Amino acid sequence: MGDGSERRDQIIVIATRLIAARGYSATTVRDIADEAGILSGSLYHHFASKEAVLQGILQDFQHDTLSAFERIAASGGSARERLDQLIEHAFLTIEQRPDDVRIYQNETGFLMTQPGFEFLAEGAARIEELWLEQITEGQATGVFRDTIDPRLAFRFIRDAVWSTVFWFRPGGSHTAASISENYLDLLHHGMLTVEG
Repeated sequence: MGDGSERRDQIIVIATRLIAARGYSATTVRDIADEAGILSGSLYHHFASKEAVLQGILQDFQHDTLSAFERIAASGGSARERLDQLIEHAFLTIEQRPDDVRIYQNETGFLMTQPGFEFLAEGAARIEELWLEQITEGQATGVFRDTIDPRLAFRFIRDAVWSTVFWFRPGGSHTAASISENYLDLLHHGMLTVEG
């Protein structure tokens, strides 16, 4: 069985898969316990409630994502290089942790307003700040056009990147690297040919 920490991690993995597939509301404690091979009551030895399971999933995911973004933002290089790396890491995260991303995309809009999930708004604000720093620095140094509203640019980029979790399937015709390459080419150069 392993120790309590290993069992907790196992429950998180199972719950993440189930909630990503069915949605939080449609996933029951019994569903999670059955998949984990334990009685429903035993799940409460590790988590106080189903809500606590979801908190664990989202806290772990947001912490890991924010930590990676913080490292990239502090890594040096130009604003364009750092923005590109943030985008590349986001696509890699979608490839490696699609269930976590799907839950984050589906559930957090509502959860940000709920007690116990305040960390989501705080983390999202910090992530936005990190990405905006790259955009505004790029504008200040003449790399990015200063006629574009930085917050709109961030939202367009954020939504275009993270929404790919709903159609990108690892093992298909594209990888995170090839999607990043196509997306960055489109972002930097647009769709028009020279003649266009």
